[in-house]
Amino acid sequence: MTAALPAIGADSPERFINRELSWLAFNERVLEEARNPRVPLLERVRFLAISATNLNEFYMVRVAGLNGQVEAGITVASQDGMTPAEQLAAIAVRSRALMDSQQHCWEALVAEMRGNGIFVLDESELEDADRSDLEAHFMSEIFPVLSPIASDPAHPFPFIPNLGFSLVVRCVRDSEEPMFGLVPIPQGIPRFVRLRGEDERFIPVEQVIRAFVDRLFPGFRIEDSSVCRVLRDSDVEIEEEAEDLVREFERLLRERRRGAVIRLTLDREISAELESFLMDKIGVASQDLVVRQRLLGLADTSELLLDSRPDLLFSAFTPRATERVRDSDGDCFAAIRKGEFIVHHPYEEFDVVVEFLRQAAADPNVVSIKQTLYRTSEDSPIVAALAAAAYAGKSVTALVELKARFDEERNLRWSRNLESAGVNVVYGFVRLKTHAKVSLVVRREWNGLRSYAHFGTGNYHPVTARIYTDISFFTCDRALCRDAAKLFNYMTSTAPPDRFEKLAVSPLNLRERLTELIDAEIEHAAAGRPAGIAAKLNSLVDGAIIEHLYRASQAGVPIDLVVRGICSLRPGVPGLSENIRVKSIVGRFLEHSRIVCFAAGHGLDAGGAKVFISSADWMPRNLDRRVETLVPIENPTQHRQVIKRIIRANLSDEAQTWRLEPDGTYTRLRPRSKKAFSAHEYFMTHPSLSGRGAALGKRRTRRSPARA
Repeated sequence: MTAALPAIGADSPERFINRELSWLAFNERVLEEARNPRVPLLERVRFLAISATNLNEFYMVRVAGLNGQVEAGITVASQDGMTPAEQLAAIAVRSRALMDSQQHCWEALVAEMRGNGIFVLDESELEDADRSDLEAHFMSEIFPVLSPIASDPAHPFPFIPNLGFSLVVRCVRDSEEPMFGLVPIPQGIPRFVRLRGEDERFIPVEQVIRAFVDRLFPGFRIEDSSVCRVLRDSDVEIEEEAEDLVREFERLLRERRRGAVIRLTLDREISAELESFLMDKIGVASQDLVVRQRLLGLADTSELLLDSRPDLLFSAFTPRATERVRDSDGDCFAAIRKGEFIVHHPYEEFDVVVEFLRQAAADPNVVSIKQTLYRTSEDSPIVAALAAAAYAGKSVTALVELKARFDEERNLRWSRNLESAGVNVVYGFVRLKTHAKVSLVVRREWNGLRSYAHFGTGNYHPVTARIYTDISFFTCDRALCRDAAKLFNYMTSTAPPDRFEKLAVSPLNLRERLTELIDAEIEHAAAGRPAGIAAKLNSLVDGAIIEHLYRASQAGVPIDLVVRGICSLRPGVPGLSENIRVKSIVGRFLEHSRIVCFAAGHGLDAGGAKVFISSADWMPRNLDRRVETLVPIENPTQHRQVIKRIIRANLSDEAQTWRLEPDGTYTRLRPRSKKAFSAHEYFMTHPSLSGRGAALGKRRTRRSPARA
């Protein structure tokens, strides 16, 4: 039971939960999956690696930003009443506890892996034969790529790049003064070296280098050695008047590698002398930035996910083919002409999105293709299809977002490739990120030009589409396609259209549309008509939207929110939010789709409810500083599918659900039985959402979700 909260006034900062602490709470939930005995062992290692990667990015961006505010003397409080300095102090306490939990979790997983025939060894556990094999491996595979660097008056201390992993040594020769040296470990070297033998045995590469580091400093006696890792500020700020966005980003990416140190991680066994040397040379003064760990870089433990041990991984899952396209002999355009349809990833294959563009590239009747690209894979079939279309003489426009954090270099690289193929590459706005997921294909048919559109909630990324839950919506609705064309014109010309017929687009009118829809529910409740809101989001931070939801709750509107990550709304507070319930689902797949439903005076289960999919979370950046879409789902079949399948299943989930309490803590829902309903399992075994519609009411599984 959570402690009772004192009354929270409508103007109290306590009505909001701090976004940074809420994010840390999300990463704690991710880490809990690494402890969950219902999750296969190596998948628990994966969750540990994900939590470590998440925390690194949190420090490189969010903590770096708060540090910058403190250094600039900014004391303006966040919407929850905390100054930047107060937030940093709270983050330091919470994140240190999280990092300690990660290390304890790793130790427990190592012990459990040993019980399953997978050994992660320390140098002290090696047999003589192992040492001989490792020495041969070191000299042939590791020694050639290492560059030992002395640190003395003639050799300044080298720059350690972001995420740089290094061995530091103290060594002496004859009667000379001791010398310090650094051995940067290139990122291209596998983190874990596999030992020969029948068992699955591994040793961290830094321990291999430490065992043979004397080979790098011949003539010296190694007296001390340890490892360290540096995390740097990786946020980038765009000059508002940057004329050449590409050159500006190339400059910023170079600067990112030299950002200020945000965190220095050291071996738990490091000596005081080596620690003092590193802190002095790297320029770390605050103990709050220094962390001591048994295994540095837990994100690298993902290398231990062995395909040879399927018994310790999730059971194999093959996404279903898109029935509507299959029943149209594989012709995407014929399938869309029969009626718009949705595809639910990863339960249904992402290849239908790729095939849509491939067919457009090969079809001689296709006149033009327009495409947004925020993130995609290294060898993207989407990029290949766009290039092929341009080579075939079609008019192809790609709106590439260079500001996709941590994917900027990749986006720069393949945008150059697209340009060389003849694609008209546009980089969007200087001050806005283009986050909308839209494809528009114009085809010449017997009665004139017809447009086909794809709207998505997720990126055009075939790899992440296997693990992210998202929705693809295919349509040739004339109004939606006209709106898509206006949207592309806005993104390429920066001139906003007079109006959209069906779409809402940020930063133009999406915020206003959401508030109108929430206010309409308040009016319905006041008039005694059915009212209600159900939404599925990744993050909910925007103060103005939260205030509208509070007012709706106070008017008696029942509100159910599935918010995977950050949630600044405080639910269940008497007089403020007693009609709001918030849950988070963390499991096998990353919940990523954004859906919002309004009862609209009819009830959420009724045909008159208003249903939308969106690329936008409810955050100031999405509503004010990004190009995003809110797309209505009006076809009765897809309307029912979204509300009665996707939303209802998410609200019914017990197996992977955490409930947000009024005090800001999360409580894992205790399943009522061993066969607790799992939304992920339900969708993995359920008939295709892109079916023929008639299947909706005919095919039922024994464990269907409860009513929303």
